[in-house]
Amino acid sequence: MKSYKFKINGTEYTVDINEVEGQEIKLDVNGTPYNVTVDKEMKQAHKAPKVVASRKAPQVAAAAGEVQRSTPAPAAGGAGNKVATPLPGTILDVFVNVGDKVNAGQRVVLLEAMKMENNIETDVAGTVTEVKVRKGDSVLEGDVLVVIS
Repeated sequence: MKSYKFKINGTEYTVDINEVEGQEIKLDVNGTPYNVTVDKEMKQAHKAPKVVASRKAPQVAAAAGEVQRSTPAPAAGGAGNKVATPLPGTILDVFVNVGDKVNAGQRVVLLEAMKMENNIETDVAGTVTEVKVRKGDSVLEGDVLVVIS
């Protein structure tokens, strides 16, 4: 679901887009549901998870009593393959830990986005060197979830 805030003639509106199917859009305006038909078909981009090269995300120290799941970055010579999220959402579960061996196509994270559960899989085989998220974390599109080398 995407949420937008509009100000029209001094009045504020909160518009939550719940579902897009062709030219039909189900949305709520200030909590009131509407079915809207648009003149052109709206396309939802369903991106497949992919391994991307991106800059290293900042590290956050574990709070007292928590286990820190990630390890320092690998030594120079290989930054590792990064599994990134294709869309924003909330982490429901993490299926790997640092040191685990993974195969290409293996599910590493379960992501909730737009009220749907999405399996995030790795495209490469290797060893997990970093787990950058944990259950309950909110992530944005392109955020690195797991690093594999």
